[in-house]
Amino acid sequence: MPKKAHRKRYSPQEKARIVIEVLKEEKTLAQLAAAHGVHSNQLRKWRTQALTLLPRVFDDEQQALRDLEAQHAEERDTLYAEIGRLTTQLTWLKKKSGLDVEAR
Repeated sequence: MPKKAHRKRYSPQEKARIVIEVLKEEKTLAQLAAAHGVHSNQLRKWRTQALTLLPRVFDDEQQALRDLEAQHAEERDTLYAEIGRLTTQLTWLKKKSGLDVEAR
């Protein structure tokens, strides 16, 4: 009884590199399939998957920028609120201690 052939597993980086070669169209799918030991139908699936998911790369970039801006705005508001509280406390302490020159 013959042993089953061990399936080669490709990392995401390897798949991406192969798909880039497919997209360059310098070689036919059959040539690339033979060179990498992958069936041409699998190369078509990887290409379709890459092209379908490609717009997400740019969406995520914009979302990250919006998240960073929102985080910055929240931090700024928190800091301004803290400045307001500290200013009020300082004014009250000056007034109660008799150091407030403007109140006299």
